[in-house]
Amino acid sequence: MGTKLAPAEEELYRRTDEVLHYVWDPIGVAGTPLARDEYFGYLPQVFRLIQANASAEQIAAYLEEVTTVGMGLPANSGRALKVANILLHWKETVASKFDFLQR
Repeated sequence: MGTKLAPAEEELYRRTDEVLHYVWDPIGVAGTPLARDEYFGYLPQVFRLIQANASAEQIAAYLEEVTTVGMGLPANSGRALKVANILLHWKETVASKFDFLQR
């Protein structure tokens, strides 16, 4: 990413990467070890959206745009929204974990 992240941000960044690769995976490469970096190019923008408190719908819209415009694949709005909700759930989970550790 270029800048040093706080531990909670680092954890969320890592989880975001995992969700994009293993859950979103629009081209179906999650089972291919050599393709582990396939979605790295989208990771910073998705992470910025999460940090900016974007809604699930806003995150899903970005994922849909990447899928349809960037990759030329058919839209799958339900999947994009599911992934966005998983990402926001991870945000809450990481925040709770680090809040607990700060006490």
